[in-house]
Amino acid sequence: MADEVRYHMLRPAQIVARRKACPVAYVPIGTIEWHGEHNPAGTDTLQAEGIANLCAERGGGLAFPPLYYGESRLEALMEANAADRDQIAAKMELPPENFTPERFPFPATEQALNYHKLLLHVLAEVETLGFKVGVLVAGHYPLIDHARAACLQHNQGYRGRKGNTMLAWAFVDYLLVRDRYDCAGDHAGGWETSHIMALHPQTVDLSVLPPKGEKLIGAGGRLAPQDATAAFGRETLDAAIEAALREVRHRLDNPAPYRGHGNSLREGLWRKPTD
Repeated sequence: MADEVRYHMLRPAQIVARRKACPVAYVPIGTIEWHGEHNPAGTDTLQAEGIANLCAERGGGLAFPPLYYGESRLEALMEANAADRDQIAAKMELPPENFTPERFPFPATEQALNYHKLLLHVLAEVETLGFKVGVLVAGHYPLIDHARAACLQHNQGYRGRKGNTMLAWAFVDYLLVRDRYDCAGDHAGGWETSHIMALHPQTVDLSVLPPKGEKLIGAGGRLAPQDATAAFGRETLDAAIEAALREVRHRLDNPAPYRGHGNSLREGLWRKPTD
């Protein structure tokens, strides 16, 4: 059985020991969103949480509790923006009007800015807890843009903070391995469904899907969800985690190349000799 790596499940002495051994923090971020009739509503965040935990188990460091809330509920959301949003609402037995601007206290732009501020605050909190590298692991794909923006702002401000400041980086699994898998990244298709089958098999029910080739509600991708397998999920998760750990280790061992303006989110520098 792997050692416990979840920050919130450990006592202070255990936290200190793991942080001293590897001062890296993983913060999974996601959402609650329709992911087909066959997957749980927390699919995005469950993937991010699973990846964060596995990164900490295999590469050291600690995984923080996942963030399910705070992102825009008006943009890049199946319930609000999908072409078949009315069908999704019907399956959830909700009126489609629940996902319109009138139902929220803040407009779309303000929701996005609030989320950006929240991520920036989270990164600052992680830094105060003594970590040298802070990693936002995005499960909901649109959040990678918000995560990168927060990382850039956090890293840009290091000159104004005292001491050895934390480097922030963000990733989403499929972008790290899309050169290896032509089906990398989808919405409730075979890619994501395979991940959830690997991480939380009891939450997936492929029997509710129609025959392959028939129209799906709020789901799709190059690999049909009917072809999803836990084995493929484990394979692709392993590949993404391996790629992520290379990036993290290089940042931890060689922070200088990432300090300059425009450099903090560069990837693949581990392939090059350091100056």
